[in-house]
Amino acid sequence: MSTIKTFNRRQFMALTGRSGGTLMLGSALGGLGLSGAASAKTVANKTTGLGSELGAFVNIKSDHTIEIICHRAEMGQGILTSVPQIIAEEMGADWSQVHAVLGNADPKYGDQNTGGSASIRNYFAHVRQMGAIARDMLEQSAANKWGVDKAKVSAANSKVSYKNESLSFAELAEDAAKLALPDVESLTLKDKTDYTLVGKDDVKLQGLESIVTGTAGYAQDVQLPGMLIASIERPPVVGGTVKSFDSTETKKVKGVVDVIQLKDRSFPVHVKPVSGVAVLANNTWAAQEGRKKLKIEWNHGANHSHNSEDYKKELIKKVASKGKEGRVEGDVYAHTFNPDKTLEATYTVPYHHHMSMETPAATAVIEGDKCRVWSGTQAPQWGKGLVLEELGLDAEKDFDKVEFNTTLMGGAFGRKSKNDFTIEAVELAKASGKPVKVVWTREDDVKHGFYHSIAANYIKAELTDENRSDNWIQRVVAPPIAWIFDDKTTHLQDGDLSLGFADIPFDIKNLSCETPEVTTHVRTGWLRSVGNINNAFALGSFVDELADKAGISTQQMWLNLLGKDRTFDPRTEGFEAYSHYGQGDNKAYHLEIARFKGVLNEVVAKSGADKALPEGQGWGISIAASFNSYAAAATKVSVIDEKVEVLEMHTAIDCGLIITPDRVRSQMEGAMIMGLSIAMESEITMKDGAIVQNNFYDYPVSRMPQVPGLHVHLITSEAAPGGVGEPGLPPILPSITNAIFHASGVRVRDLPVKNVLKA
Repeated sequence: MSTIKTFNRRQFMALTGRSGGTLMLGSALGGLGLSGAASAKTVANKTTGLGSELGAFVNIKSDHTIEIICHRAEMGQGILTSVPQIIAEEMGADWSQVHAVLGNADPKYGDQNTGGSASIRNYFAHVRQMGAIARDMLEQSAANKWGVDKAKVSAANSKVSYKNESLSFAELAEDAAKLALPDVESLTLKDKTDYTLVGKDDVKLQGLESIVTGTAGYAQDVQLPGMLIASIERPPVVGGTVKSFDSTETKKVKGVVDVIQLKDRSFPVHVKPVSGVAVLANNTWAAQEGRKKLKIEWNHGANHSHNSEDYKKELIKKVASKGKEGRVEGDVYAHTFNPDKTLEATYTVPYHHHMSMETPAATAVIEGDKCRVWSGTQAPQWGKGLVLEELGLDAEKDFDKVEFNTTLMGGAFGRKSKNDFTIEAVELAKASGKPVKVVWTREDDVKHGFYHSIAANYIKAELTDENRSDNWIQRVVAPPIAWIFDDKTTHLQDGDLSLGFADIPFDIKNLSCETPEVTTHVRTGWLRSVGNINNAFALGSFVDELADKAGISTQQMWLNLLGKDRTFDPRTEGFEAYSHYGQGDNKAYHLEIARFKGVLNEVVAKSGADKALPEGQGWGISIAASFNSYAAAATKVSVIDEKVEVLEMHTAIDCGLIITPDRVRSQMEGAMIMGLSIAMESEITMKDGAIVQNNFYDYPVSRMPQVPGLHVHLITSEAAPGGVGEPGLPPILPSITNAIFHASGVRVRDLPVKNVLKA
């Protein structure tokens, strides 16, 4: 774990800045390095000694307002509340006086790439200490005024008190700003039993009123004088380019100002734009109408032959044979499997898309030698690095020539960690000499995104006489995300295998986890819970099938396979390359078998999934650990005349210490709805290299009438905070398909369900 560094006053003020009558507190806290691209790493090194560190700020104003900067991106998950909530807790701030501010792209914040459910689990200790620094300085300022020992004063409700006297934070701010930062070793953190904000249900969410009333500003809301709207026709096949185009009819549309061909970019496709032709107009309607009248001839490139149905068959064939080993224990290939005791199965999931309600959008303006950007991105620092690169600017000398402003996002789910849409806006602003806002249509988003990889999982296991297993083979094959950075990549990486696959927690003597070689044809990317989607679907389904074969309950089969309670570290059990979701050697996040069992038993008990149901109805359960949290799901369905109706859904989560219960419940509810969509109907297919789907009508997400009662069960825990945004999704899919089996006897091994039964 990183620690706070101590600065003298000159260094402190140089870092944070200060205005009269306020306390602007900045703490240099150990942060995580930027991820994703060399250009982003260059950006991180801009500030000597602070380039890869987190600086989060507290600004106490003379009007008693306490501004707290949130260094993470807000996309509806509620981090704009949770990060300030932790700081305010340790400060002793009155929450009604707190105003959360979204931090723009700046290396002093450390890794701002908001993904991997990392905002709390990676930064809880850091921001907690920052709040403690603020409290310490305010208490010292008050103690100095009263001439007493600091130990005799205490901060609460935005005041520091001593006996019957008190001073507000605002009254103390200016003098507190003159103090040296306290040494980290001297800090006293609040006991969790004394928390008044963290873990409490009555904490008002930051920004809620503006979001509900429609006054909050998102990427698509940016308006600049003289701004043009750009709508872009992109090649239908990844790697395609413009052969020629005719814009004669386009330029006749009233409001169209210009037509600009985007530059072609070579492989690897990275996170930059593909080729295309942009129509720039005074309004969105004109831009889109003009675009319809473009006549473009494309060079489709090598991926023109890609067809998803044929590709799925290819993946199924690949997992039938031994692949590159990721984790090995014992020697399963020396074992002769007993066919009467052995089960083997292959499971597939299709390509998937994010379908966030706000489609990608970004605005750029270039004035002289400076560029300003507004973008709804999960990765603002990475984005700024790419903008500097796009403009041919030196990341060291010209760093301040780019101002990168982050906005709220109307959903993201991993798609908006890619800044291709941001670079499109910058390229067009430079080419046109005007402020340009790029707005993707829903069809653009569906057809030109970064997709969750189509995947095939194979599992083979032999049951023992005790209804567990000592011999287990599993394989997974899918186009790797690393391909977009290196198109020579042919296998899933160790990080991919760490997502609910080679970290399988079962007590098995002989185990082999493998991944075959694969060729990639589309831009793959991070989608909520990433490889855990297909891995948890396969494992959760297979455990249910094993239970059926053994004639025992699925709950009991999970317990049998998990074995005795123990701490489980895959790195010492055949998988040295386990990524541990970025936690390294942090023992606070090692896997605990008891916590797996805890969520399993909780969801069964609370849902009644172990109770008998009428004919035609069934319960399905499953569990999964991801992003340092544990989740279980139970779903009840009915199947009548091959028509599936989902009747009830439950999720239990153990995410360690809970910061904002309302947001945890919301994330679990969202995971159930998204999982329902993925399991039942949603899929991306490709024909001749192009995406077939267009919009919600042919890539459906669950509508309100399709969503049953949703029940979330939070497990109280003193463990270190785990992730929340993603862990709820993985067990949902197998809980649904297992329920279908128990209601109808039909086993669904290939998603979506609609291809097998009526969804």
